[in-house]
Formats: sequence, C-alpha cells, structure tokens
Amino acid sequence: MGRSVLVTGGSRGIGKAIALRLAREGATRVAIGYMRSDSAAEETAGELRALGAEPVLVRGNVTSERVLEQVRELGPLDVFIHNAATGVIRPALETEDKHWDWTLNANSRALLSLTRVIAPSMPSGSSIVAISSLGSVRVLENYALVGTSKAAIESLVRYLAIELGPGVRVNAVSGGVVETGALEHFPNREAMLEMGAKNAAGRIVTPEDIASAVAFLCSPDAEMVRGQVLVVDGGFSLPA
Repeated sequence: MGRSVLVTGGSRGIGKAIALRLAREGATRVAIGYMRSDSAAEETAGELRALGAEPVLVRGNVTSERVLEQVRELGPLDVFIHNAATGVIRPALETEDKHWDWTLNANSRALLSLTRVIAPSMPSGSSIVAISSLGSVRVLENYALVGTSKAAIESLVRYLAIELGPGVRVNAVSGGVVETGALEHFPNREAMLEMGAKNAAGRIVTPEDIASAVAFLCSPDAEMVRGQVLVVDGGFSLPA
C-alpha cells in the first residue's frame, strides 16, 4: 500500500483499531491524533512500529489551530480518517449553548477544518472517511447533541464527496453500539451493551468490525462508493 495516513482519535478504541488495520495493510506512515493520554498514544505508536509503520503523534484539541498546523506539517496524505469524537451526554433540555459548541465543533466542524488543510494536497485515489453513529438518524437516550453532530457529519460527507471528486473519495461509517471506553460516559451503559448485542449477527459490534469497513472504503474496491454512509451494526437498525 505504501500510504500516508491520519487517524484522529487514533490512540484508543475504534481509532486505534483503524490505525492498526491500515498499518497491517501496508500503510508506511500512520499519524494518530489524540487529546490527553500520552501513554495510550505511545503504546499505539509501539504497536504501529511493530507492524512496520512509522508512527507520528499529533497531540491536541482537534479543533485547535495548533493541531491544524501539525497536520499541515505532515505533508500529503493518502488517507484521512476523522474518528475523534466527544460530546455532552445528557437530555437536550439539560444542555447549554457551550455544550452545543463543544460537541459540534469537535465532531463536525473539525472534519471540515481538517479537510480544508488536507484535501488540496491529496493525490488522486485518496480517501476520506468519517466515523458516524446510529444516533445520527435514530433517537438515543441522552444523545441529542452527539447525534446532531453525527447527522451534520453525514451531510458534510455528501457535500465533500461532490466537491472533492473525482480525485478524492469521501464516505462515512456508521457504527452500532461498540464496546469502547467512550461508553463509560453513558449513564445507561449496561442497557446499551445489552441492546447493542440484539442484532442479526448475535453479538455486539467491535472496533475491528468498524476498522474492516473503513479499510474497504479506503481500498480501490470502493472506487465507485462516494458520499455514502456504510452502516456496521450487525443488522440492529433493521427491525421496526
């Protein structure tokens, strides 16, 4: 493959699984964005080195000019995965405007801000993939702000697919309930895990399942997949 990759939120959970999967498929340089945990980032960097990839650590708030400058310094990228996500988990009427700004900026605006920096130098055949969730189209408890931010991501993906085509493919992967550290912030975590396993596959979605879908969208096999949201939920969202 020999590609240069950036995965935001790449030190843990889904982002880490994506970074490692792309390294296994031959990416030669994998930049991982992260916010706080230096130890988690260093651990992931070590695993990337073991797979033969050169890791690059991009530390900071994904909405900041500091991170944008670090990304500029990476040079041309073949793959950009926007996985970083945060947000206030509470009922809509218990949120404040600052919660809206924080959630929408990190999850949605950052995709556009980073794409403005990255896309102009991406070679033909490159891919951008954003990570979304079922909360973009379904109502999940305490998920109003994050769900809205994910809906914005999916809309932006469609616009970017047209603006950046034919040279750059832009798509999204929408996951079902995935057991990662992010679920610790949900007051109804156990109920979500139980709910997430009730699907046609008979098990909960793993970070590796999401990484497999991302790898496909970044491959030549997905040349004609543009502006789409690939749902990876084991069939959870199918029943009425």
